[in-house]
Amino acid sequence: MKRPELSLENKSALVTGAAGGLGEAIVRVFASAGAHVFLNGTREEKLKTISEELTEEGVKNSYMALDITKPGAPEALVERAIQEMGKIDILVNSAGINRPQKPEDITETNWDDIYKINVKAMFFVSQAAGKEMLKRGGGKIINIGSQAGIIALPLRVAYCSSKGAVHHMTKTLAYEWAPHNVLVNAVAPTFVRTPFTEGMLKDKAFKEYVLGNIPLGRMPVPEDIGYATLFLASDLANTITGHILTVDGGWTIK
Repeated sequence: MKRPELSLENKSALVTGAAGGLGEAIVRVFASAGAHVFLNGTREEKLKTISEELTEEGVKNSYMALDITKPGAPEALVERAIQEMGKIDILVNSAGINRPQKPEDITETNWDDIYKINVKAMFFVSQAAGKEMLKRGGGKIINIGSQAGIIALPLRVAYCSSKGAVHHMTKTLAYEWAPHNVLVNAVAPTFVRTPFTEGMLKDKAFKEYVLGNIPLGRMPVPEDIGYATLFLASDLANTITGHILTVDGGWTIK
């Protein structure tokens, strides 16, 4: 019996939000699994640094600094990724923002900004890549959702509702595109140790709140999200679609 492998050899992957903590981890995990990776984000210097490091390691890669919330940007990104890689086997939608606020303080601008990147841009990048996958007869899309799309969290009504939309979008696209062998899944992390959350964790009460709700008693690191995403992107998950894979240490068990 052939030994199963979590390999992405000969696969091409487009990752949005690649300059963020989770996106960068996903890129590096995919690269270590043999994928040709295309990085997207808005911080060009960060993308360039990651790209140069990957090149030094012998990893095929390229990048494009582009704000995917702009009109026409999703189509331009997918077109460029195909020019560079020849195809898109895997799309990972990792771009997203979170602005904690009390419900009574949320501004219309902040609400719109969260939905613009977390939901609208994610859909239109998926649409653009999905059209190519439909033509080619298959592909995989993995959306980075959140446990916040499953349970309520304080100060995050806009974020929670946007991630709920991501999860339902994932299931609906999976249903629509299953006959064409385009598999759509989501990874739903809890709070992950990244430069963004390290500042929050300096607040003793917040740290106790988070760890007190995780039965395993520890937070994931970015690589944990990368490995879960790798599984869904690999051939080991070829009959899994419409699934929301929680990586939360057991928080949502309750």
